[in-house]
Amino acid sequence: MEVRDPISAPDAEGRPRRVTRRFPLFTRDTAPPEGGGRAAPRDAPAPARQWPMLAVLSVVGLGLLVTAFDAFRVGTLLIGVGLVGGAVLRWLLPGVGMLAVRSRFTDIVTYGVLGAVIVLLAMMAQPKPWLEIPFLNDALHYTVRG
Repeated sequence: MEVRDPISAPDAEGRPRRVTRRFPLFTRDTAPPEGGGRAAPRDAPAPARQWPMLAVLSVVGLGLLVTAFDAFRVGTLLIGVGLVGGAVLRWLLPGVGMLAVRSRFTDIVTYGVLGAVIVLLAMMAQPKPWLEIPFLNDALHYTVRG
C-alpha cells in the first residue's frame, strides 16, 4: 500500500482512512491572503506597488504628527479616517499589497471597526465634545459615578 500524505495514511489495521477535509497535523507553508498581490505591475517601483498601504500609513502618520502638535481631536480623527480608508481600499481594490493581512472580510471588519471607534471617541472627547450620546452618559452615571 502506498502512502501519499498523512491524511491518506492507513489506520492501525491497514485500512485506508477516509478522506477528510481536516487540515494536516503539520503544515509546511501558509497561503497568502486574498488580494495580497501587487497594486501595480511588477516593473513599477516598490512604492508604487504598495501605494494602498503607503496611503493609509501616510494619513495615520499625519494624524500622529498633528496630535503631537497639540491638536488632539483633529489628529485622532485623521487616524480613524485613515483606518476607515484602509477598509474601503481593501473592499474596492482587487490587489492591495501589504494592506492585505488576513482574509478580505476580516481585514475590512478590523480596519472599519477600529477606525469607526477611533473617530467616535475623538468626536466625544472632552472638553466640548462634538458628539454627545445620551445613553453613554447615563451608563457612566450608573456605573462609575454610582
